[in-house]
Amino acid sequence: MATVQFFNQFPCKTRVQSSANSKTLSKPPSLVPTSVLTRRPLFSPGELAVSRADLRVRVIDAEDGSDPETSEGGGSALLLAEEAIESVEETEALKRSLVDSLYGTDRGLSASSETRAEIGDLITQLESKNPTPAPTDALFLLNGKWILAYTSFVGLFPLLSRGIVPLVKVDEISQTIDSDFFTVENSVLFAGPLATTSISTNAKFEIRSPKRVQIKFEEGVIGTPQLTDSIEIPEYVEFLGQKIDLTPIRGLLTSVQDTATSVARTISSQPPLKFALPGDNAQSWLLTTYLDKDIRISRGDGGSVFVLIKDGSPLLNP
Repeated sequence: MATVQFFNQFPCKTRVQSSANSKTLSKPPSLVPTSVLTRRPLFSPGELAVSRADLRVRVIDAEDGSDPETSEGGGSALLLAEEAIESVEETEALKRSLVDSLYGTDRGLSASSETRAEIGDLITQLESKNPTPAPTDALFLLNGKWILAYTSFVGLFPLLSRGIVPLVKVDEISQTIDSDFFTVENSVLFAGPLATTSISTNAKFEIRSPKRVQIKFEEGVIGTPQLTDSIEIPEYVEFLGQKIDLTPIRGLLTSVQDTATSVARTISSQPPLKFALPGDNAQSWLLTTYLDKDIRISRGDGGSVFVLIKDGSPLLNP
């Protein structure tokens, strides 16, 4: 039931050629660069580097010698450009800080109260710098697969808890949005020593406001287990400090491996199991409070927050 509840959620020179009929210019206009393009990395090597392009060009009028940089209009434009660059840099720094703070929290399950407070503060700061104030008008950004990195939704914690099923862990939780067909697929991938499988839900979404979408889930799908078709047989194993030679039983283990391969092929060829999702649990809504090409922050029922990272984003790399 915890699974179902979660799913409800960028020096030149110019030549002036005069003619007999043209006005003689005592001083041709020129384009003078006052500085060069420089790149200043915001982070140390190994981290996400955000480069700042700092290119300033001064255009001097040949007749009155005015300089747009010192004029009122030019100065304002330059100031606005500088502020925009600084804002982008601050946002990138916040994104990296947020992702760094999520490390070791097991998607929020094992986060301490202090860590939760720090993460909450970073999320609030990032939401105040949202570059996409109307996410539903930018469906091309919403489109694609998103990996869950953190949530405060307590209803999901039992699913994330280790030891629910011995030797089985939650390998990935994702949400895939298809903006062409207005569909959403939420998926939980489980991994064990001999197989992997998934539980997913398929849904349709409707746009209700510039930030909010209504989601109606239609069906659940239990994926066909994908069994490991090979077992590595070591030469020995250690038990209670003693090395146990497996050579005498390698033949038997090889036979077991052959049987596992045959079973894996048989089971993996079966279709997934689908089931309907009726009732109130099949509907929910999501409010997107931050969206760019890398990160999406959404808030759902009960004020729960979800931090998702776009599949393929460098932020997924530690």
